Amino acid sequence: MTAPSDTPAPGFVTIFDDTYDQPDCRAYFRMMDRLGYRNQHHAVAAFRAGLAEVLRLRGLDQARIVDFASSYGIVTALLAHDLSLAQVFDRYRQPAFDNASADEVIGWDRDWLAGLRRAAPALHVTGIDVMPNAVAYGRAVGLFQSGYVEDLEQAPPSPELASDLAHCHMIVECGSVAQLMPRALDRLLTACGPVKPWVMTSPIRGNERPEAMEVLRAHGLVVERLPIPPFVHRRFEGPQEQARAIANAEAVGHVTEGVETTGHFHAQILLARPQTECTNPADWPLPLDVPPMADGDPV
Repeated sequence: MTAPSDTPAPGFVTIFDDTYDQPDCRAYFRMMDRLGYRNQHHAVAAFRAGLAEVLRLRGLDQARIVDFASSYGIVTALLAHDLSLAQVFDRYRQPAFDNASADEVIGWDRDWLAGLRRAAPALHVTGIDVMPNAVAYGRAVGLFQSGYVEDLEQAPPSPELASDLAHCHMIVECGSVAQLMPRALDRLLTACGPVKPWVMTSPIRGNERPEAMEVLRAHGLVVERLPIPPFVHRRFEGPQEQARAIANAEAVGHVTEGVETTGHFHAQILLARPQTECTNPADWPLPLDVPPMADGDPV
């Protein structure tokens, strides 16, 4: 989830550039905490449910996942570990992180995550982002089994990345980037081979892009919005950002009263999958949604 790519046009969302390429994740997670991010809390529950269905349908006991626009790997952290977003935020509020070196933080995080890894399903995660430090952190702490610093909007995947993509079962992205980069999406799916992965993403409402939908369909995938009510992405940085968000959401047909008017960006889950695997989400092994992070938190 890289901020420069999270903007379809100047001024759509506020960009927090300084948090996205630090040697460790502290500034990034403290920024998310400060702005009340909730997207990953809801999206990863849906991603986990979709992944369980992919494994069931394909008869797999382990999965290869691409965390696209991965940043520091928060989506992977929540997918692969017995861990909540609230616990992540609480961790980096601790004073011990204020003056620690990057090497200390990476060492602490590697040990912490190793003790939280889920027993099943076994995951091989490939992280892709344009921010070198974020990808390096993800690899150093064990979130990514492979990681690539590549801009797929500008160039096709490297041979090494293409080899990883050829075995991919699911592509996940949290926050809108996949909806904004049709060339990257086309290059990803082209490299994935004849059996296409599921693509699950959680774009901000109003940030959906028909060009990306066309790319998904061109690769033989059926695109749908999962039956989950809109959920909080984060608080608006200010009234101007809120006004832009409401205008963009209404421009594509969303009703914003009681949603964006509450003071928060809201997101939704979009799913693309092969026609032969279009089972009813109501019948999946795992539920799609989760309760709020804490009492009184926005849904």
